[in-house]
Amino acid sequence: MLTPGDDYPLHQTPEPIAFSGTDRNFYDRYFFNGMSPDGSVFFAVAFGIYPQLDIMDGAFSVVVDGKQHILRASKHMNGDRLNLTVGPITIEILEPLKKLRIKIASNDGNLAAHLTLETRHPPVEEPRFTRRIGTRAFMDYTRLTQNGAWSGTIQVGGKKIDVNADEYFGTRDRSWGVRPVGKSDSQPPATGALSQFFWLWTPSNFKEHAVFCHTNDDAHGRPWNRRAVVEGAGSSNATAIEYEDVTPRYTWKPSSRRIDTLSVTMRRHEGDAELRFKTGTHFYMQGIGYTHPEWGHGMDRGSLDVAHETLDLATVNDRDPRFIHIQAISPAELEIGGRTHKGIGVVEQMFIGPHETTGMTGPLDPLP
Repeated sequence: MLTPGDDYPLHQTPEPIAFSGTDRNFYDRYFFNGMSPDGSVFFAVAFGIYPQLDIMDGAFSVVVDGKQHILRASKHMNGDRLNLTVGPITIEILEPLKKLRIKIASNDGNLAAHLTLETRHPPVEEPRFTRRIGTRAFMDYTRLTQNGAWSGTIQVGGKKIDVNADEYFGTRDRSWGVRPVGKSDSQPPATGALSQFFWLWTPSNFKEHAVFCHTNDDAHGRPWNRRAVVEGAGSSNATAIEYEDVTPRYTWKPSSRRIDTLSVTMRRHEGDAELRFKTGTHFYMQGIGYTHPEWGHGMDRGSLDVAHETLDLATVNDRDPRFIHIQAISPAELEIGGRTHKGIGVVEQMFIGPHETTGMTGPLDPLP
């Protein structure tokens, strides 16, 4: 099956570009977020390609004035992985790894946008994520992450939001490989389905720095995938600082698995740094497909389907498993080189099952 992608020198196998190995769970995804300096406006995008399922989907979601507004779209892509438009949602790569654009065309919902992201530093390649459940590969993927500055406009109903690159920062990532996508497995591994996952991801932006830090822990609290990097921003000769030892410390909102404050000590021989957050408004990741029962990533919605939804953040049940995965919009402080910098970022959280270090037990049991 030949498609326009075959005219580009990107082949990795003898097969046409339309084919990606043999694993039905192979995916290729874009993620973006952005926020105003005070966190009162927040937006996020997820856009996924699933070659073995022949599906492409996307979602755009905006938090403003106590509501999370959601646009979702899905299509059959007919093997064409380069036509990055699903309904009203389009991704444009203007300069690879430097400049990308999100376009949300006018539609029958209340969201539209024209947003350009210019990255602030070279991409950070996260350690490869490989995890098995018994003999089954649960995930095996690579991800790159970059922080950047946004410009453009967002339309929410009759309200126009001007996005200025001097003030609106955010994060984008690109990941590809194997994750569970589409319908649930009809025959899970004999050892059972996923029962433990501790995920914390905290990209953040400061005037002179951009910070990347994450951890995946096992049930004993031991990290199986962890990295911390401070990137210089705003200077052509800025360099990345890699930290060998990373120690997060948490306080928790009462009777929950939600972080209240987070401090991350990052150590290296040449000097330590400290990253601190006080979590704020929750952005619910199911708004862009994560853990959504009907609009999960790679679900078959037909040749083309577009849908809209609005969540009232004051009434969301934070213990509902559909809302377990969040990004908490959070003021941030970075202490490095004897100076303290103030900025903003997210504290992304998805905590399932036990975690000895924090005292979590059971599948979703809250901490006291």
